[in-house]
Amino acid sequence: MKRQKPVAVSGPLLLGIEGGGTRTSVRLVDGQGSILARFQTGPAVLSLLTDRELQWHLKDIAGRLPHWPQAVGVGLAGARTAADQERLRRAVARVWPNVPCVATNDLETALAAAPALKKPIPRVLVLSGTGSCCFGRTPDGRTAKVGGRGHVIGDRGSACDIGLRALRTVMADLDHRGRLGALGAAMLNALMFNEPDELIPWSVHAPKTEIANLAITVFAVAGKGDALAKKILSDSAVTLAADACACANQLVPMGTPVEFIFNGGVLLSNPGFMRQVTRQIRSCWPQAQVTPLKVPSVAGAVELARQEAERMNAGSQAGGSRTVPQESTFALPGCLADLAVLAQSPTEQRNPKSLKLDHLSLGAGIELMLSEDAQIPAAILAEKRSISQVVAQVAKVFEKGGRLFYAGAGTSGRLGVLDASEIPPTFRAPREQVQGIIAGGRQALWSAVEGAEDDLLAGAMAIQHRELGADDVLIGIASSGRTPFVWGAIHEANQRGAYTVLLSFNPAMRGAVGRLKDKSWKPQVMITPNVGPEVLTGSTRLKSGTATKLVLNIITTLAMTKVGKVISNLMVDLNPSNVKLRDRAVRILSELTGCTKERAREALNESGWLVKDAYEKLK
Repeated sequence: MKRQKPVAVSGPLLLGIEGGGTRTSVRLVDGQGSILARFQTGPAVLSLLTDRELQWHLKDIAGRLPHWPQAVGVGLAGARTAADQERLRRAVARVWPNVPCVATNDLETALAAAPALKKPIPRVLVLSGTGSCCFGRTPDGRTAKVGGRGHVIGDRGSACDIGLRALRTVMADLDHRGRLGALGAAMLNALMFNEPDELIPWSVHAPKTEIANLAITVFAVAGKGDALAKKILSDSAVTLAADACACANQLVPMGTPVEFIFNGGVLLSNPGFMRQVTRQIRSCWPQAQVTPLKVPSVAGAVELARQEAERMNAGSQAGGSRTVPQESTFALPGCLADLAVLAQSPTEQRNPKSLKLDHLSLGAGIELMLSEDAQIPAAILAEKRSISQVVAQVAKVFEKGGRLFYAGAGTSGRLGVLDASEIPPTFRAPREQVQGIIAGGRQALWSAVEGAEDDLLAGAMAIQHRELGADDVLIGIASSGRTPFVWGAIHEANQRGAYTVLLSFNPAMRGAVGRLKDKSWKPQVMITPNVGPEVLTGSTRLKSGTATKLVLNIITTLAMTKVGKVISNLMVDLNPSNVKLRDRAVRILSELTGCTKERAREALNESGWLVKDAYEKLK
């Protein structure tokens, strides 16, 4: 990439970048607002880009600019959390080093594009394009968001929503009347289908954009007076307005003046639909001011760059990513965030026995790894008292109908999910009784999710969404002890009265936690086995991972035993869901009661294959 040189102008050169699922818009302006460069490039949804792809996307933009910017404002779809925005800011800093940057999402840039009011009031962006979302901000920085959850479970009042409504309505109309009306015929024509039934296989695999394109047909047919099409648009306007008002109501009480800013092609390109939405908003929010956005939202990215440049000139903090106050005020205490504590962790030390790992024969390598693993049981046994406390509490919680949660990132998170998934078939326990929470969610089970473990707020929000309470236990699993996602989960669980535990393989964390002044961060029990350095330095999927599985095995097995799920050493509440497990159930019942296998099978059939019930009948 050719590096552009700064150019002498009156005022800073401001670069705005706004990206979404369809395209990325770029605008470079000078201090007087004159546009020096303006173009569009490919889509950019942060959650769908790897770090390498994001880097090349930004480098491509940089290579097309005539001048080096002096401040950057960038908003990408998917950059919702503080960790997302920090990841984006770092990527920008690698392309334009030492250039002040505001890194945020495309909703913030759209809000910033709206003209300033003489007297600031709360604003709600009402966005309806391919998808939809309502995003609000108060003058003091509080935010709220409604919708924007994709075309399957969200995006009400969007082009996708209108297209889906049209498909369902047309097919219902066909079923009820036995023929297609004007809307159905127009949709077949738009999709080049000959028969209505061709819509069925197409709809199963149709891309989001193709579904959204049906909205064009709906608007066209409605314009000719078709009742079905007009009803679809009317219903869509009602739901979009309801989301907008709900967003406003999360910020301020009803009756407070709020400016609703309209953006997106569905609203701005269809004046009749925009009027419908406006009427609906004003009917439920009489103090509403409605403002269609008259400039592209990339202008908002430029405005954010301008504000950052002005802050820099005023001596404000350089290069910080812009985050909402709720995120910026929620920070990990210094004694937990201290990297010196991480450096003390045995998991980060080099193992002197494996310094020549790359030169060992395969046989010697196997012996080394197994000899290191052999140290794990003794290290766990040294934590027997803490583990016993946790087992007793988990059993107590189970007896009350409470739940056990694991929270972790990477290997730690996957092991928590694994243990939780093994409980229902082993002990015939409901799926919700033991639950695993992994940073980054489902995708992180099989691939790394950038920045997920560093997202403190996401850990707290995961606990909030699972609705932990005083009858629940949370075990945070963090090999090094300092994973922000895990600490966010512990903090929120403490706030909700849950019993909290930290499982870590860094004994130095005990000292760090002991220095905490705010008790809301303190786990009630700490389990910190010292398994020593890993054979492969820092690879906590090895001894730390093995030790994690052993500890979780102990906790759930003994807790389930204490609540009556085990008789002798037999699983009397297993779920015999396949041939192997049914055979095991027969053998368990036969061994417990001394009856023949035939009688055991008969008793199990009579009890609906509930082993414990059959045992009670036969014993």
